[in-house]
Amino acid sequence: MTKNLDAVGDGLAAFTLTELLVVVAIIGILAALILTAISRSKEKVQLTECAHNVRQLGLALQEFVTDNHRYPLFVNPAYSKDHSSENKTAWLTALEAILYKGDPVHGPAIRYGKGVWRCPAAPRLGDDLSQFACYGYNAYGLSPEKNLRSLGLGGEFMWGKGPNKGMAPAVKDSEVINPSEMMSLGDGFVGGSDVVLDNRWLLWRTYGLKDPSGKTKRSYARHQGKANVAFCDGHVEALTLKSLLVDTNDAALSRWDRDHKPHREDLMP
Repeated sequence: MTKNLDAVGDGLAAFTLTELLVVVAIIGILAALILTAISRSKEKVQLTECAHNVRQLGLALQEFVTDNHRYPLFVNPAYSKDHSSENKTAWLTALEAILYKGDPVHGPAIRYGKGVWRCPAAPRLGDDLSQFACYGYNAYGLSPEKNLRSLGLGGEFMWGKGPNKGMAPAVKDSEVINPSEMMSLGDGFVGGSDVVLDNRWLLWRTYGLKDPSGKTKRSYARHQGKANVAFCDGHVEALTLKSLLVDTNDAALSRWDRDHKPHREDLMP
């Protein structure tokens, strides 16, 4: 027995510092690989959960369009005057009424940051759920503010003057030329090739934004630089932020506008 213990001791003595460091390094590499695999698996699960949410919102939008033959307004200032009452106060309250129709517990109140309105990969900023915007509406299309007429889904004249400002008339379902290629809503990103802001009730390709808080980096970290987007026919795609907000080919641009045209004239020179 003593001889055996001596042999073990001799073996440990023969185990050099270099060999020990090699073993430690190998263990560290294996741990890093395992953690990376776990992180990627978690991100894939979050992307899938988010896609489910976007699909549910897209189906609610389809039901609204089927019932009313028009798309919900982005905002509806005339709601208090009982005008366009089916639109509620905004596109999200209109969809909420579809999602929780007949629900005696939740009723028509928006559950900001909860349920299908909550992207699991989006950072929660504070406790004010009214400011927690995970998903946005393609209300404007590519239309810049210089154009009074909007080519998105949120209303014909998003920047109109007088009583039409930000609202009526609503976009008819017949105005969407190619529903399977027209984006309707998705992860709430706003921006272009330089700056991308998250946590917006809009899905909008635009320019000239400022980013003093590093939100662009945060946006690209969400879903590994992708965005879940629903189309007017109800299907959902995971698009890269590059294809969504940067690419200028016909296919990328025409997906924004209901006439299914690229409208390069609306891009920043």
